[in-house]
Amino acid sequence: MTLRTLFRPWHGLIPAAALALAACAPAPIYQVAPGTVAALPAQVAVSPENYGKGNVVWGGSVIAVRNFPDHSEIEVLAYPLDSSQRPLANAQPAGRFIALFPGYVESFNFPGGALITLSGQLNGSRSGMVDQAAYVYPLVSVSQSHVWTPAQMRQGHPDIHFGVGVGVGIR
Repeated sequence: MTLRTLFRPWHGLIPAAALALAACAPAPIYQVAPGTVAALPAQVAVSPENYGKGNVVWGGSVIAVRNFPDHSEIEVLAYPLDSSQRPLANAQPAGRFIALFPGYVESFNFPGGALITLSGQLNGSRSGMVDQAAYVYPLVSVSQSHVWTPAQMRQGHPDIHFGVGVGVGIR
């Protein structure tokens, strides 16, 4: 008996397993319209005038929520997004931006450290400070936003591990 005949029954299962694992990843939550700005917040901050009022889909970690009489602002530490538009919080940060919401935003719904994704339109920039350093924040007028739950962040990331040996797992 050759290895080829030994593994023949498994031959069709490998592509099926790969397809099943790929199907686990959730679809993007926002449609990316033609002309959507592909630049990251740090790139826009360098020359905001080059991006005008373009649409963006950005995400990251909530730093602070500030409420004003007629609008609210959420400062976000940006991260690149995965194919499902979830922030990749283990990646290198991609700058900061300020998300502008009309009316009042309950800070309880956007706790510090929460991972969010939003879509909206660039609305200029504002100079500010990060600790003692000057910083230019791109401003985004938000049309839609989503706060990710831990379960949603794990979705599509199968807990399958391959290896040889003995192991004990405790959760």
